[in-house]
Formats: sequence, structure tokens, C-alpha cells
Amino acid sequence: MQYRTLGRTGVEVSTLVLGAMNFSTAGSTSQQEATAIVDAALDAGINLIDTADMYGPAESEEMVGKAIAGRRDDIVLATKATMPIGDERNHRGSSRRWLVTALDDSLRRLGVDHVDLYQMHRWDPTTSDEETLSALTDLQRAGKIRYFGSSTFPAYRIAQAQWAARDNKTSRYVTEQPPYSILQRGIEAHVLPVIQEYGMGVLAWSPLASGWLSGAIRADRQISTNRSGFRPQMYDLTVPANQAKLDAVERLATVADDAGLTMIQLALGFVTAHPGVTSAIIGPRTVDHLRSQLAAADVVLTADVLDAIDRIVAPGVDLAPHEKHDTPPALLDPALRRR
Repeated sequence: MQYRTLGRTGVEVSTLVLGAMNFSTAGSTSQQEATAIVDAALDAGINLIDTADMYGPAESEEMVGKAIAGRRDDIVLATKATMPIGDERNHRGSSRRWLVTALDDSLRRLGVDHVDLYQMHRWDPTTSDEETLSALTDLQRAGKIRYFGSSTFPAYRIAQAQWAARDNKTSRYVTEQPPYSILQRGIEAHVLPVIQEYGMGVLAWSPLASGWLSGAIRADRQISTNRSGFRPQMYDLTVPANQAKLDAVERLATVADDAGLTMIQLALGFVTAHPGVTSAIIGPRTVDHLRSQLAAADVVLTADVLDAIDRIVAPGVDLAPHEKHDTPPALLDPALRRR
């Protein structure tokens, strides 16, 4: 396992991070399986576990808490808030009112007195940066969080939050958690340069592109992944972007074969090769899945392999732009762009 410093925090973290989104009935992972995955990940040298209050919802944090009981000090523990929890209109977002409650709930479910990294799961356009950063700084001073970060923020919001922290003399976001894979490289054009400018750590999610780069999806096979069951539109080959992804996967498989790598090794090695990326988040549902992903822990792609990938999916290009998660709200809601 390789280790890198998380931004400028001085904290050393593994280049593969255990993501716990599948630790719930939604991911069909039981507590016994979750504990076995955590055990195997820690044994392999992974030292950062990432979860969120809305995974399950709440189930993932509870499972992680039980799995890490008795060895909290050996783990860099991260969780997230802001996504809706239930139907109550104020049980979401990044207001001080909600974050204080949401963090206490997360700590209770995790069975800990603090988390190392508390992340805003999405940018909340209804709450000012000053409000959120002030609340997070107070929670940090109270000892409930060590650092805080953002997740899937547009580049301009990342920069704006840094300016707001400077102007209001609060602590700042020290990490960003963006989606990044060979098939979705858009963050290379805007997000990663901004992150590098501010010395932030990067925990990249969906490095296997929701299973497209796992090796299980090929032109001669029926598409069958856990996600295809509840998000079939992401795998519908009548959608041009999905056909473009499949075409790219076929060409990438040849690159992987020629390099003596699995598709998983190629995909994870690509993500961790970028100088702006600290770690790639893997989200195994089984121990076998974990082992196949751990095989990429020490993979370093050569320049020839990286150049071959660039010829298949150009730098800064998203093959499925409609799947981006940082689109400004005004592009999604007509009411926000019309008088």
C-alpha cells in the first residue's frame, strides 16, 4: 500500500480508501460482511474509511461503527452530511442548525466522540459559505471534528469557499471529494487545477465509473451490476453516451491486456496517477470485490499506458456529461433562470 499526505494536513492516508456506501440493505451487504471487509482492508494497509449519514440512510454509519469498535485510533474516519435525511425540510443542507444535529447523530451511530474528516456532501446554494464555515469551525474547536472538506463542489464554489474562509477568519475546507475516472475526466479541466492551487487533498469517488471499468461490462456480455438494477438508465445502450462508454471500455481492455493489468488495476492506477489526487475511494460489496481492488494498491502506470488512455478518452472530457453531479442549480431548475 502507498501513502500520501492529505492535502496540507500532515495526515498520512492510503492511496486506496474504503468507501462504505454499500454497507446497508441498499448495497446488500450485511454487518458480518461489512466487518469482514473492514478487517481485510485494514490488514492490507488501508487506513481511511469514508461513509455518509445518507448511506442507507444511517445504516452505513452504524455498520462502520460496529466494524471499527476497539480500533478507532488506527483509522482516519470520514463521514458526510447535507443530503436529505427523511422528509423534514430542515433535515438537510449545510445550515448551522442542521450540521450541529447531523454531526451528533453521526457520532452516535459511529460510536465515536469525533471524526477526522467531516465533508459537505454537496454544495447547498441556500446557505452562505460564512454560515457553514463558521459552524464547522466551531465544531472543530469543540473537538468533534479534526478537519472538514467538500464533496462534488463546482470549481468556482471551491474557490469561493476558500476566499470566504480567508475573509471571515474561519478554518477552511482542506479536502474535496469529486467523481473521477477514465470515463469521466471533466474535473481535470477546472476542479483539479483549483484544488491544486489551494493545496487541498482529493479523495476521488467512482474511480471504476459505477462498474463500467470493473471488467464485468464488455460488449459480448449482458450488463449486470448491482447498480444496473436501480439505475438502469446508466447502462442503457440505446443512450449514445453509454454506447460511447462501452466503445471506450473495449479499447481500454486492450490497453490493460497489453500492459499485463486487469481493468480494475488500469482504472485505479489512472486515478491515483494524477498529481492532484490523494486517494481513490473503492466501494466493495464483498471481500472478493475488495481483494480484486487491492491488487491495484501498488500499481504505477507507465507514460506509454497513460498516453494510450489519453488517446481513447481525451484529458478533461466527460463521456457522459449528463451524469455530472456538480451542475449549477440554475441549469437544472428553470425557476432559477427565469424572472
